[in-house]
Amino acid sequence: MTVLLPDGWKAPIGYSNGIAVDSGKIVFIAGQVGWDAQQEFQSEEIAPQFEQALINILAVLEQAGGKPVHICRITAFCIDKKAYLKERSKLGNIWRKLMGKHYPAMSMIFVADLLDSPGKIELEATAVIPE
Repeated sequence: MTVLLPDGWKAPIGYSNGIAVDSGKIVFIAGQVGWDAQQEFQSEEIAPQFEQALINILAVLEQAGGKPVHICRITAFCIDKKAYLKERSKLGNIWRKLMGKHYPAMSMIFVADLLDSPGKIELEATAVIPE
């Protein structure tokens, strides 16, 4: 896996502009919200939901034999931009606790609502596990 940063570009904070992978098993992980294995939300707050959604991503990835460093892309959908921005430092701490210093290509999209209520954030991921 190679992080792509074009010459002259300022390094992004908390994500990569691009990731290149030679080959391996591709794992597509559906959008995961902040509920537990029994599909129950334990919190209506964004930080705990983000943590649980990321834990869910990693659990699915582990089933395929993958690790956090194999994630190439994460797309996040959030219904509350103000809350997201307010909690960025907490979210960063959660990220580092679960993902270390691995920052895949990422997009953050703010949406009107999510299917699963009271979901505030949903994460989907693509990983490539080396051969």
